Amino acid sequence: MMDTEKFRNACEAAVQTFAKLNKEEYAEIQSKLEYCIGSYDHDKNPSGLIEYGRMALAELKAFKEKNPRKVNRKILADLEKHLQ
Repeated sequence: MMDTEKFRNACEAAVQTFAKLNKEEYAEIQSKLEYCIGSYDHDKNPSGLIEYGRMALAELKAFKEKNPRKVNRKILADLEKHLQ
């Protein structure tokens, strides 16, 4: 079973990573993930968080392949662990 609070924190770390990367192509997913975190904090329904958490994981993995030092492995591991 997913620990949604820990997953929420992993998504928050992903948002911070997107912010540090500061690339226009990630602005939309960063914004949507921030919205979903706020929505989850309000109603505790993780559906949007899960959807955009999966997208964030895919984007960060792809970016890490090309730029191995720019994405912390722990962030990817935390997202993956909670999405199983």
